[in-house]
Amino acid sequence: MTERESRHEALFDESTGAPYASRDACGVGFIARQSGERTHEVVQLALEAAARLAHRGASATDLSADGAGLLTQIPRRLFILAASRQGLHLPADASLAVGMCFLPTAPEALALAQRVVADVLAADALPLLGWRDVPVRPEILGKSAREAMPLIRQVLIGRPEGLADDDAWERQLYLARREMEHRAEALGLHPFYVCSLSCRTVVYKGLFTGGQLADFYPDLRDPAFESAIAVFHERYATNTLPRWELAQPFRLLGHNGEINTLWGNRNAMAMRAGLLDSPQFGTQGARLRDPIRPRGSDSASLDNALELLVRAGRSPVHAAMMLVPQAWEKYPDVEPAVKAFYEYHQCVIEPWDGPAALAYSDGIQVAVSLDRNGLRPCRYKIRADGMVVAGSEVGIVDFDPRDVVESGKLGPGGVLLVDTAGRRIVRNLAAKREVATRRPYGRWIAQHMATLATQDGVEPLVKPSEQLRPMQRMFGYGHEDLRLILEPMATTAAEVVWSMGDDAPLAVLSKAAPPLYAYLRQRFAQVTNPPIDSLRESMVMSLRMHLGQRGSPLVEKSSYARMLRVEHPVLLPEEMEQLRNFPGFKAVTLDATWPARSRPEALEAAIDGLCRRAEAAILKGARLLILSDRKSGADRVPIPALLALGAVRQQLVRTSLRAKVGLVVESGDVVEQHHVATLVGYGAEAVHPWLALETVATLFAEAPAHGRGDPDTERPLPAEAQSRYRVAVEKGLLKILAKM
Repeated sequence: MTERESRHEALFDESTGAPYASRDACGVGFIARQSGERTHEVVQLALEAAARLAHRGASATDLSADGAGLLTQIPRRLFILAASRQGLHLPADASLAVGMCFLPTAPEALALAQRVVADVLAADALPLLGWRDVPVRPEILGKSAREAMPLIRQVLIGRPEGLADDDAWERQLYLARREMEHRAEALGLHPFYVCSLSCRTVVYKGLFTGGQLADFYPDLRDPAFESAIAVFHERYATNTLPRWELAQPFRLLGHNGEINTLWGNRNAMAMRAGLLDSPQFGTQGARLRDPIRPRGSDSASLDNALELLVRAGRSPVHAAMMLVPQAWEKYPDVEPAVKAFYEYHQCVIEPWDGPAALAYSDGIQVAVSLDRNGLRPCRYKIRADGMVVAGSEVGIVDFDPRDVVESGKLGPGGVLLVDTAGRRIVRNLAAKREVATRRPYGRWIAQHMATLATQDGVEPLVKPSEQLRPMQRMFGYGHEDLRLILEPMATTAAEVVWSMGDDAPLAVLSKAAPPLYAYLRQRFAQVTNPPIDSLRESMVMSLRMHLGQRGSPLVEKSSYARMLRVEHPVLLPEEMEQLRNFPGFKAVTLDATWPARSRPEALEAAIDGLCRRAEAAILKGARLLILSDRKSGADRVPIPALLALGAVRQQLVRTSLRAKVGLVVESGDVVEQHHVATLVGYGAEAVHPWLALETVATLFAEAPAHGRGDPDTERPLPAEAQSRYRVAVEKGLLKILAKM
């Protein structure tokens, strides 16, 4: 391992192999010809655009850059000529797949890597036509980029016997590449990275600037390098050292921005490990395991997810709408069919959220999309002859203004599509309408989806403070929790605002016994995007949850809409009771307490027992699991809710059962928004802070009411106090989300 690689490894979480932080603020876009005619002009314009986006990238002092690249259609004429020079004579209309590979430079490792490729291709009946050394000019690289440079070779593959469908061929190549990756990982081969393996597209990329792209790869200047599509990218990496494989584009997309929900998205894909079987992949579904490559960046992870969906049969725009949906929940002008599309897909996959501009292509269609906030720019121009440029800014290519028939920019959640097969340009609404009307999503939701009714204003059963006090002591409540947190939140319907600075000791150093939540801190997205204002941006923010058994993102079925919609993740007492008895959603309550007189090590046994009971409940048909510490008392003490939840979730992921149930936490140790946020972050889809709600009701039932009529001094009745407390917690949740 080189010194550079050693420094890089230190930036990875040893437990997961994933980067601690991978964020991008790059330049991205595409050039495409509407007619689908392949020309060298498209490639020339893409090179020009990549060079003019150099200011969006970064270079080290030795001129080693963060990376740049192109994704194009396979230039068949160039490869036929190159094959001929190697003694391999292909007809002009030959079907050809190309793999662009970064391989080890050591002779023994190189031979092993090529054997892995050849063995997989042979096992999958994919004819190996030969290898091609890609012409490169390493002398233009900076010192560190040159030292880390892999051997770059292309593998040429023929069409399998009797296979006429290019989509099926693409799936075979995708599955073959995944098997190669698994075998290379098992053998410890490094580097081993297949930039692209496709019968439609090829990727040229590396650690140089966009202006050096054609200098490093002379292929790109060859007039025989012809394409109707070119996606270009200039990378600006922060908090990670650049690597050759992290240069973009990836297999389908180039990404400018950050995926701030990355850890949750990766966890959610791991949760769905048992749901990735699809008729499209036949008996080879096992190769889909671990679809998100753990050593990849946030952009690479998104590309992994997009590629999986496209290879399973989705169009690129369909897959992008699933992964990066527009804000639709609160917009009345979004078409009903499009709303239904987004709501259905909320049941099968979580959004990959963050400021993002995406350019992506499967070799037939090419498109750009923006995130729900529109926090990355994307502008486009269309020439009279059907040439389209879309990118991070204007001026990246020189179109004669007299030839430009349309120019504009994408808004939040916007899409622009060029379909070279259909010879058409499709704008935002038409592209979404086309995808959303392919299935009757609205009918599926109307038939199957249920909603948990909101129960604000129901007067609670109020317990005397003397009855609550033992439970408050058990769950660690203090005077500050009652008078400085719960009472103000229930009075003002706003989270408590503290002075700047926090002189509380770190939980790990505290002599007291702080709650488990105190050991966790918020994560902030601080590199290229500031926190948004959760009040002013309320139209693009939502706390809606869906509970129940989740379906596969690879298959569309009406039954996958059979979910319980919950508008508030914080449940009031009547809502919790309704949840326990909701028709069609069998709820099982699991006791999350353990004997008070046990030895401390008995806690581990109690957690193991809780996990086993969770598994058994699911196998008996449970669709909602409620982890409850309601049985806490003189003889039983609660397992910290966060510990119980984390243990159950991890066990269910390991046993491929997590996606079969919704997880609800009913806990007495939840007081404020940080507690709820940590529970949601670790897998809870709803939280019932029963002791906090009972305490609020008692506080406002026993204290004298005064000042009614004056909104500044009004002291609410218990039911209203509980509702205001929920509002305060959920405002805090939105503020935490805004920071991410």
